[in-house]
Amino acid sequence: SYRTAPALFEALGARVTALGVDPDGFNINRDCGSTYAHLLGPQVVEAGADLGLAFDGDADRLIAVDDRGQIVDGDVMMAILARDLDRRGQLKQKTIVATVMSNFGLGKMAREAGYFLVRTPVGDRYVLEHMLDNDLALGGEQSGHVILLDDTTTGDGQLTALRLLRALRSSGRPLSEERQIIELFPQVLESVRVKETNKNRIMENPDFLQAIEEVEQELASEGGVLVRKSGTEPVIRIMIEGSDLEKIRGLAGRLAGRVKSLDASLGQG
Repeated sequence: SYRTAPALFEALGARVTALGVDPDGFNINRDCGSTYAHLLGPQVVEAGADLGLAFDGDADRLIAVDDRGQIVDGDVMMAILARDLDRRGQLKQKTIVATVMSNFGLGKMAREAGYFLVRTPVGDRYVLEHMLDNDLALGGEQSGHVILLDDTTTGDGQLTALRLLRALRSSGRPLSEERQIIELFPQVLESVRVKETNKNRIMENPDFLQAIEEVEQELASEGGVLVRKSGTEPVIRIMIEGSDLEKIRGLAGRLAGRVKSLDASLGQG
């Protein structure tokens, strides 16, 4: 994309400042791209640009930066694209496909707009699988993988950028305003290392399941809880989101503490 993205947007009449476009065979994704989009924000503001676009090394992911230098992740882009596709009559079954890690705010936005949000396991392949099985048009991940199935069967950051620009042109509003259609809720992630033999035992422990249920009740309809075990390392991950950051930090800490105490009490199994 270091060649094609600047050429694409220049061909469409944009004034482009290209950064991170000097590959040497070793510096792919080094201090640039979608995982370093926060570095792009100040440069967007300094240049007075309308927005910034950060692609990862193979350009299947996109993270945008608005005209005020703020990050626009996959959840926000899907919200914007959903509304634009709906206005064009192209949001099939009025459904967005995201993963269990998508922000609670995306679900809230979908409900208020009359859309359906389907959550799959983490991974764009699960998103694509559900889209293919149900003939849906829009899906993706918070990380910037966005799939526009009427155009392609994989994440394509440059296509996502084009569709985002089309939505902005159609709305007549800058990205910093258009992004306001979704309110992102704070998210807290705790990763707790446990003994490999205890992962399943903790996840199935009745007391731990009760603790999760209590947290869900405390959050009520203003947040969510996701607890899952890693498939590749001895870790249990706890993600809690809600409108009150200090509250969810406390709740995440409570569950993390419960995991640690269970891991210690269960021993080596």
